[in-house]
Amino acid sequence: PSERMSSELVYEEVEDGIEVDDLPNFRFENATQFDVDAAAPSAGPPVENDPEDISRYELPDVIRLFVVYFQKMLRDRNVYEVHSIYENSFNKLTDRYYKLSPWPPAEAIAPLVDNDQQFLLLYKELYYRHIYSKLQPTLEQRVESWANYCDIFNLLLTVDEPIEMELPNQWLWDMIDEFIYQFQAFCQFRQRVKSKTEDEIRVLKEASQVWSVHKVMYYLHALVDKSCIEVQLSGDKADSPFADSALYKMIGYFSLIGLLRMHCLLADYRLALLTVSKIDLAKKGLFTRVTACHISTFYYVGWAYLMMRRYVDAIKTFSNILFYIGRTKQYHTRSYQYDVILKKNEQMYALLAVALSLCPQQQVDDNLIASLREKFGDRMLRMQSNDVDLAAYEELFAFACPKFVSPSPPNYDDLPPSYNPQEAYRLQLKLFLNEVHQQKVLPTIRSFLKLYTTIGIPKLAELLEEGDEGTFREHLQCLKHKTHSLVWTGGPPIGGHIASCTDVDFYVDNDMAHVADSNLTRRHSDYFVKQINKLEEIICNIKGNA
Repeated sequence: PSERMSSELVYEEVEDGIEVDDLPNFRFENATQFDVDAAAPSAGPPVENDPEDISRYELPDVIRLFVVYFQKMLRDRNVYEVHSIYENSFNKLTDRYYKLSPWPPAEAIAPLVDNDQQFLLLYKELYYRHIYSKLQPTLEQRVESWANYCDIFNLLLTVDEPIEMELPNQWLWDMIDEFIYQFQAFCQFRQRVKSKTEDEIRVLKEASQVWSVHKVMYYLHALVDKSCIEVQLSGDKADSPFADSALYKMIGYFSLIGLLRMHCLLADYRLALLTVSKIDLAKKGLFTRVTACHISTFYYVGWAYLMMRRYVDAIKTFSNILFYIGRTKQYHTRSYQYDVILKKNEQMYALLAVALSLCPQQQVDDNLIASLREKFGDRMLRMQSNDVDLAAYEELFAFACPKFVSPSPPNYDDLPPSYNPQEAYRLQLKLFLNEVHQQKVLPTIRSFLKLYTTIGIPKLAELLEEGDEGTFREHLQCLKHKTHSLVWTGGPPIGGHIASCTDVDFYVDNDMAHVADSNLTRRHSDYFVKQINKLEEIICNIKGNA
């Protein structure tokens, strides 16, 4: 055949410059700060209150001062101090006063802020998020939190001019992220029908629009449209006052990433990648301004690639973000989201192990390979052995996959006997394991092909202990098919060109299999440039600390 084969895969590592503004807990010298310890020098135990009786709700003095100060900073649009309050002060006060109980309800603090409705909506967003994070939300609280998000988004969407409010990027991202998380949690909550009381089932039936997938999608799309972010990402100028608002621009951008996540939760991977088609992941974009957004974007893009059998792109995506996390690890330890970042890091290592087992590559960063062997070495041996262990794939899939949801509520009055609340997860696991099962004999064939430059088909079938030559030729066709896929070469994440994506390539001519030369030419210059850059970064850090 005239087809030119090449097994060399080239990876270009994206080494973005890391700026202070892009990292968690950045501070500015001229920014004031709410001093929790100075405001409560002799803080006693948390005040016990009855949340039902708002009229007698007692607030510690430090909480009163904090709420008033918080509202003032929001009203003054002091975004740097709001960032400090949001990421530091609020969490310190939570640990001190409300570790095991909810924050005061909005009705209890309303008199302190002159019933400022904008502030109360934002306060309630933090109030319900704290309940989800530290406590167990009731059905009533889930419904109330949904209503509050609707009020916040309606406030942003039903105006003719941008509202005069500024919020830190971290909060805007967390708001969209939490909105989708609570939708996901509600879907899982309503699927567990057998644990529900009659009253809860009645409420769920009546509140069919609460956390409805259509409503959630509507708000995310509406925020994207209002901000004109897709027009701006295309390089065009949007004729709208909202395009010039930092608030609308960032929440619209984060809503795009939110739609990526939503489509992955609903297992529509092609649409997930189409959603972010205007975002160039090869360049430093707005997603790098918030670390959690950066990680989430690459996690869900990598996951979509993995489930679409685009293993080369999945490996490159996970490698890039894991390399970035490794370089900036010292900054993440100061973030209140450190545990979340750590978990996503482990999940992406697991997915990288899966992708490399299904599609072995030659050029992957040595440090990543070393970390992989340390974390998942035993499972990788089981997945890459001639007797492929499906259980190892299932373990890593269960650990690292998104929390899939069923978009429609169950029929509470007539549940089928085979009803399974984890049906969405089970379906994705089944499809994934079917794909792995189809490739079960391929590692063995691949290992034999690496030993030869030419070999007869009958001899190869004999080595594989496959008696029927016709069946063996089907295995070879399967190997050829599975090792050719779309590979991204630039532009939208959904795009690419069909290419060989394995460490061994071959073609069959009559009864002979011809194997391509897979010797890898090492590019030593790249290695030295990379080490020089690392050394310069270390020198800069030393000078900065001095």
